[in-house]
Amino acid sequence: MKSNIKAIMHSGVAMALVLSASAVSAEELRFWTTEEQPERLARQEAMAADFAAASGHTVSVIPVSENDLGTRATAAFAAGDLPDVIYHTLQYAAPWAEAGILDTDAATDVVEALGAGTFAPGALEMAAVDGGYASVPVDGWTQMLVYRADLFEAAGLEPPSSYANVLAAVEALHNPPSMYAFVAATKIDENFMSQVLEHVFLANGVSPVGPGGVQALDEAATIEVLEFYKAIAEASPPGDLYWDQSRSLYFSGNAAMIIWSPFILDELAGLRDSAPPTINDDPTSGALAAATGIVTNFSGPSNPGGAAWGDVRYLGITSDASTDAAMEFVEYSMSEGYGATLSIAPEGKFPVRRGTAGNPTAFADLWATLDVGVDRRAPLGDLYDAAMIDEIVGGLDVAQRWGVADGQLSAASAIINSQVINRYVREFIDGERDAAATVAALNEAIAAVQ
Repeated sequence: MKSNIKAIMHSGVAMALVLSASAVSAEELRFWTTEEQPERLARQEAMAADFAAASGHTVSVIPVSENDLGTRATAAFAAGDLPDVIYHTLQYAAPWAEAGILDTDAATDVVEALGAGTFAPGALEMAAVDGGYASVPVDGWTQMLVYRADLFEAAGLEPPSSYANVLAAVEALHNPPSMYAFVAATKIDENFMSQVLEHVFLANGVSPVGPGGVQALDEAATIEVLEFYKAIAEASPPGDLYWDQSRSLYFSGNAAMIIWSPFILDELAGLRDSAPPTINDDPTSGALAAATGIVTNFSGPSNPGGAAWGDVRYLGITSDASTDAAMEFVEYSMSEGYGATLSIAPEGKFPVRRGTAGNPTAFADLWATLDVGVDRRAPLGDLYDAAMIDEIVGGLDVAQRWGVADGQLSAASAIINSQVINRYVREFIDGERDAAATVAALNEAIAAVQ
């Protein structure tokens, strides 16, 4: 991996970011990271040591629990004792920028130095603030529609990239109990259902929040969502279904389509003993991975451009930082050190920076060479073909979340966490009210969420 990274650097595609210790005074930087597991922490410390050798600046890598990050950052800001750089989740980008915790000018300068065109547009847009960016996007993942590409091909079906294509596949492939066309999330109190539903609503351009905050759901588009979700739920096994049943039925060869996170990518290939494919007699076989297709950008009839549900992480340069040195560290992390950053968990860390101006796919290509797996390991590029890799990475181009573009992520999160959408969608599936009445009930319940 290091040889690949060095080749990228030596080709001249990385910016001249690593200044010699003689060019600037050496600084001691503090870097907060929520990647606190020992192996992941060690990889970050190794990358920081490489940066120190190249720049003269030292970096203390400080693990912080993700649950404590918001409280600690707020307290440190009040005390004037923020670290120089923070690895943080999407939820903090806009609020921290507004509060003054983040130096948005520094982040914007880094993005521009690296080249905004080298980043996935969706990842940048979710951190956009007036005049620039709150933080620098580092890595992310999108939810995926996982499907049996071999069955689709045999039946002459198009990939399930739209409501219409999914429903066509339901009609052609549903043959229970040997084959369920879908395994839809229906367990109301599971976050999995909330996440899947947000993806399906986003696909049709429906959101419970807008620029002014909470808003009524568009009736016509929401009815399309409800009817679609009821159709895939009826093509699923009975009962309260969540991630466990989705994965188990797909792994056993009894489901044609599921919605899942990319953390299934290594499991599909038989690399994790705790989640083995059971479609044949060999739990370490890559046969299921070879028979699988992936869709990230998914569309409904009212939103032909589609969307992908995305989760992105960022490097924030703080208002207390040694700014120049902190910018150097972030730039290094996104260039020569980027392979080490992504290698922490490649299946969940898609490269939001695809390459450089000179080599637009340099980092995406590098990512495909990184090993995934737990009990066995193999590069993603050996498990999935180039078109699949492009589809997986490309989802970040259209990644969205309710409320992000409108500065209303907190309002959206409150609605999601209330699980009112889960409840009313499930009641519609169960026939308790018709679609129009369900939209009306949803709007009333959403408006009542505080």
